[in-house]
Amino acid sequence: MLDTEKKRNLWIGILFVVVLSVFIVCYGKMQKPEEPITATAFKLNTVVKVTIYDSQDEKILQDALALCDKYEKIFSRTRTDSEIYLLNEGKLPQEDGDYILSEECAELIGKGLYYSELSGGAFDITIEPLSSLWDFTSGEKQIPDPQTLVEAQKHVGYEKVELKGNKIRFQEDGMGLELGAIAKGYIADKIKEFLISEGIESAVIDLGGNVLCIGTRPDGEAFRVGIQKPFADRNETVATAGIRDRSVVSSGIYERYFEKDGKLYHHILNPKSGYPYENGLTAVTILSDESVDGDGLSTVCFALGLEKGLELINSLPDTQAVFITEDGELHYSEHFEEEVPLNYE
Repeated sequence: MLDTEKKRNLWIGILFVVVLSVFIVCYGKMQKPEEPITATAFKLNTVVKVTIYDSQDEKILQDALALCDKYEKIFSRTRTDSEIYLLNEGKLPQEDGDYILSEECAELIGKGLYYSELSGGAFDITIEPLSSLWDFTSGEKQIPDPQTLVEAQKHVGYEKVELKGNKIRFQEDGMGLELGAIAKGYIADKIKEFLISEGIESAVIDLGGNVLCIGTRPDGEAFRVGIQKPFADRNETVATAGIRDRSVVSSGIYERYFEKDGKLYHHILNPKSGYPYENGLTAVTILSDESVDGDGLSTVCFALGLEKGLELINSLPDTQAVFITEDGELHYSEHFEEEVPLNYE
């Protein structure tokens, strides 16, 4: 009888130890959740950062970054082996006078033409003959010859592009495409698509200021995404927004510019003149479901200016915007502050 009782007590003791061990392990995990994993690299002429909160699989991170290389080889205007470069040079394969595009290239060109038409040409992906005359990165601060800009502008006009499926034709020689204003948004969407296919439900994709959030933080809280302060350090913001499963994209004159003889020249060019826009804006930030739309709309709305830009955003569903004017004032689209939690700096 005594032996039986001892055995019972022994088993109770063992069971207690096991239960206690499981509790300690579980409690430890509750107290110390796994840290997110992050990969950072210089790609697409900017700093790219992908952070995953609900996986420790480093291969997924590296595969996500590799997509930047894949799409740069399609969309880069300056890389001599890219599809867009070869198209602009007239070196892509042809069929009955049409150039043959990859599915991704045709898809993004279609988006670019849509936003070109939506803006009435204030934004125009055929601006390449003009944009190729400017250099905002070398530090040489060269302003193109006015007559050269006039001649180049004659070859600009989205309405002179015929896109049918994966075939494209220019109505005149000397035309070219510039997809830089929408390519990063498209790439961010493709990275999100890949991450979701890998089972990721909580992540942030940052392509040099194009921020796309997947889901929420693991605790269910919104991601905090900053609205960049023009001409300040990348980490300095005017406000932070609570973002759940959405995109935040900004376009501004502070991204690429130079000053010469007391005048600032920036990279957002007017397709009608070839010179930078001068409309009192310094930046536009768009919140949207897809990053390619935020990318396109940020440039479109900057080009349209404050009044017409706000009018456009207010006509679109599930889209919000913040316009920053030269005096530092923030102008919000309708119901922005009701729909988007904001913290001011």
